[in-house]
Amino acid sequence: MPVVNVTAENIESIITGNDKVILDFWAPWCGPCQSFAPIFEEVSEAHPDIVFGKINTEEEQALAGHFQIRSIPTLMVFREQVMLMNQAGALPKQALEQVIAKVNELDMDEVRRQIAEADDQQG
Repeated sequence: MPVVNVTAENIESIITGNDKVILDFWAPWCGPCQSFAPIFEEVSEAHPDIVFGKINTEEEQALAGHFQIRSIPTLMVFREQVMLMNQAGALPKQALEQVIAKVNELDMDEVRRQIAEADDQQG
């Protein structure tokens, strides 16, 4: 599946309408972002069951602010509308593949139970 351009207008439908979503927050002037782009594209082609989206932080400043992006590139991984990862820094291909493997292995019922338990403890 080709990488999708994510904007403020389509982000909600992308996250809620797909089981697994990986977002890459980037900017045209960012060297590490440019180096990571081909890896992101290549891995996206190997995983048609996952939506890979890119968010240009220069064009989507409100979206970057909403997600509190402080450094780019930043990767966010969602499964069943639950954010599982929010990490700044480019990943090598093998590390990105490992993240995907771990996301695929998760028992999301258990993840939701743990989130609910943590929420109960907080208040």
